[in-house]
Amino acid sequence: MKVQDYIVSRNGYNVSCKLYYEDRKAIRGVVLFGHGFGGHKDNRAAERFAQRALDKLKLCTVTFNWPCHGDDVRKKLRLDDCDGYLTAMIEDIRERYGAPALYAYATSFGGFLFLKYISDHGSPFVRMALRCPAVDLYAVQTQRIMTPEELERVEKGKEVAAGFDRKVAIDKTYLDEIRAVDLMSRDFTPWMDDVLILHGTRDEIVPMDTVRRFADDQLMEFVPIENADHRFQDPRTMDEAIKAILEFFT
Repeated sequence: MKVQDYIVSRNGYNVSCKLYYEDRKAIRGVVLFGHGFGGHKDNRAAERFAQRALDKLKLCTVTFNWPCHGDDVRKKLRLDDCDGYLTAMIEDIRERYGAPALYAYATSFGGFLFLKYISDHGSPFVRMALRCPAVDLYAVQTQRIMTPEELERVEKGKEVAAGFDRKVAIDKTYLDEIRAVDLMSRDFTPWMDDVLILHGTRDEIVPMDTVRRFADDQLMEFVPIENADHRFQDPRTMDEAIKAILEFFT
């Protein structure tokens, strides 16, 4: 498997990306991978998936940094910029690789943003796999990622740093934005056959019951992965998830 880092400069944005591939001239399908909150494009889960996607389906994988994540230079996390980054990536893939079949694989925060995108713009994806998507991102952000003390500081107009691999500055404007996006009340049934949701039964960040209810309401396929935590750190649970996703993409 070959790897190439590059920058997508489009629509006023500069997005840092990584391509996993075998032959650039033979790209017929691309999986666009969206990482979670505090993550980055150099994602081990994405790399593991990319190798399997090439071996099994001959699909290459493209990862990218969300605003304020990884080596991205933005300082304020805003949903409009997240939407802009995702739009830039989709447009660039269509042009750069000759309009190949486009698939999506996103986790947690990334799952929220991909769902918001298709609700706002329609879906450009043949199929979409979401692992532990934060369908109620405001609750996850304020109850599972931030402490009560941090939330209180933000509500008073200050910033706090939250996240995992990289700390991301959180302010009241961002929290107000995600609070206003109620994915649970939106209608995703036009894409119900094209979306697969997987969730670990031991997820400590995104409550499985909330995501299962969302999937049931939207008539989407929901696959629980036994003993998987939020980040699927046990390789056996990750392999089970990857297998299910590639079967769904077939």
